[in-house]
Amino acid sequence: MRVGIPRSLLYYKYLPFWKTFLTRLGLDVETSPMTNKQILSWGVKVAENELCVPVKAFYGHCMALRETSDAIFVPRVVSVEERAYTCPKFLGLPDMIAAVAEQLELPPLLTPKLNQREKPSEFKWQLINFAREQFGLSRLEAVAAIEEARVAQRRYQESLVRGHKPVDLLPASRLNRTRFRPPGEKRKRIGLLGHPYNIYDGYITQNLIARLEEMGAELVVPEMTDHHVLMDAATDVPKQLYWTYEKEIMGAINHWTGNRMIDGVVYVLAFACGPDSLIQVLIEHRAKTYNVPMMSLTIDEHSGEAGLVTRIEAFIDMLMRKKTAA
Repeated sequence: MRVGIPRSLLYYKYLPFWKTFLTRLGLDVETSPMTNKQILSWGVKVAENELCVPVKAFYGHCMALRETSDAIFVPRVVSVEERAYTCPKFLGLPDMIAAVAEQLELPPLLTPKLNQREKPSEFKWQLINFAREQFGLSRLEAVAAIEEARVAQRRYQESLVRGHKPVDLLPASRLNRTRFRPPGEKRKRIGLLGHPYNIYDGYITQNLIARLEEMGAELVVPEMTDHHVLMDAATDVPKQLYWTYEKEIMGAINHWTGNRMIDGVVYVLAFACGPDSLIQVLIEHRAKTYNVPMMSLTIDEHSGEAGLVTRIEAFIDMLMRKKTAA
């Protein structure tokens, strides 16, 4: 049985775990191609207008897998920690895709429910039950698959903390390699802030990572900091945030500014994303408090290359003038 994993949303965060787990269950795993014009167009045509562009791209990636996969992996990720939730789009994603599956002639969906809101140990049992009910495996076989997947995920995260970005580690994930870097020392250390599915999808962001690197930026991303450090730093707000992945973003900006690690911040958020819009106010306040220049980039399916390039060039020039004046 061949299972397809869409190269969108939580792909950049959990691919090593999911691929290892499913392979260990005896399945052949493939991922969809990188986002391109055709994939995004497919998603935009079928998805509701109110959805953010990463979710629209996810629809397109599911369509890209329909000819080569016997099933598509679309987990329902409700919660990944106690007393918190993920974004509502992850809770309803299997239902949204299932609603158009027949119309789009998609293969069957594999939709394990993952919810750790009450107890972290539930994650393990939910995957065990998924393996037993879907594929008839024993508890021991399922546990072995989970443990091997955890090892793969841990190694991936350790590589990120050592300074790599997900697009450097995941197969065929970088749209374009950096073609040119300014000679001499790197002059600007920029924190690239946002969800992995926003900042690492090179097509949606108009190849933002390579463009910043070509302008002489040394990029710092949230994944380069240990998860527990991010969670601890995220507590420096008046009220605990409701969404786990937004907490990671707040933890990153708090950690970077508190330790004077960056010269500026570029925050990438998707148009129509409620949680991102709410924490944007907190991020801007934090950057202003610590006198760190910040630029917000809002992306959607209509984002143009020329406007993005002009804005990041102006931001980099401003950082250079600020550094020279200092």
